Amino acid sequence: MNRRNFLRNTGIGAAGLTLGALPQNLYAWDDFATISILHTNDIHTHVEPFESSNPQYKGNGGLAKIAALAKSYRQKNPDTLLFDAGDMFQGTPYFNYFKGELIFKLMSEAGYNAGTIGNHEFDNGLNGILEPLPHAKFPLINSNYNFSDTILAGKFPRWKIFRQSGIKIGVYGLGIALSNLVSTTNIGNTIYNNPLKTALEMETFLKNDKKCDLVICLSHLGLRYNGNKISDMVIAAETSLTDLIIGGHTHTFLEQPIETKNKAGKPIIVNQAWWGGLVMGQIDFIFERNKKKKETVFATNLS
Repeated sequence: MNRRNFLRNTGIGAAGLTLGALPQNLYAWDDFATISILHTNDIHTHVEPFESSNPQYKGNGGLAKIAALAKSYRQKNPDTLLFDAGDMFQGTPYFNYFKGELIFKLMSEAGYNAGTIGNHEFDNGLNGILEPLPHAKFPLINSNYNFSDTILAGKFPRWKIFRQSGIKIGVYGLGIALSNLVSTTNIGNTIYNNPLKTALEMETFLKNDKKCDLVICLSHLGLRYNGNKISDMVIAAETSLTDLIIGGHTHTFLEQPIETKNKAGKPIIVNQAWWGGLVMGQIDFIFERNKKKKETVFATNLS
């Protein structure tokens, strides 16, 4: 069986989702590019595994485990990007003592390529974000918070493009409404813009104007809610050009990523990686190099 037929038979049509790990020999195929997306959310400054006294998570989780998994994955595939969907701050004594400095330093050492902003990043006010920010050697992308009238003006890009083996990956970020979650004194003059309207703007810009081959949303909206509150599943259903939504906020455990249909009736993947470093999400997108056409997707959650 040739390579193209193999991909068609393992996928669900073009850009189909195949659950489980990617066959390792695909990384060596010169006529295909495999872009591996690894991701976390809601780390909450869990640097080390949960204590043995924790009845539910004892000995599991932690950023150290995520860093080791990411390093191992990058050894298999250099075209790997590592993202985080927010709430890096708050949750352990490490944050109480070091504030945001330590987690930014350790995530930088782990090789994160980008993250977005969660509501707990505001727990120590705007200064609590600004002061440790130089220690983050990766961009925090947010597209729907307007910080122009605050001390954080100009600190967060609305989008970022990564280039891996000739493939352009465009990333935008969405944050949750901060009212009722964060004190007004902690957000200052930060303006919250509608995340769905923002997603439609950003995906069109990245796909059509910037000609990205893959469009990814880093979201701290939450997976789904009862009622009309905007969530990852709402964004997935109402957008047409976003390929992957990496979510956070609701600490959702998924045995496998969700494949659903977007507004155009095409596949879109939504995933969330639990919390505290207990799980790392992994999505492999395979492209024909010459045509830059997505052939199939392999997806799983690593623990």
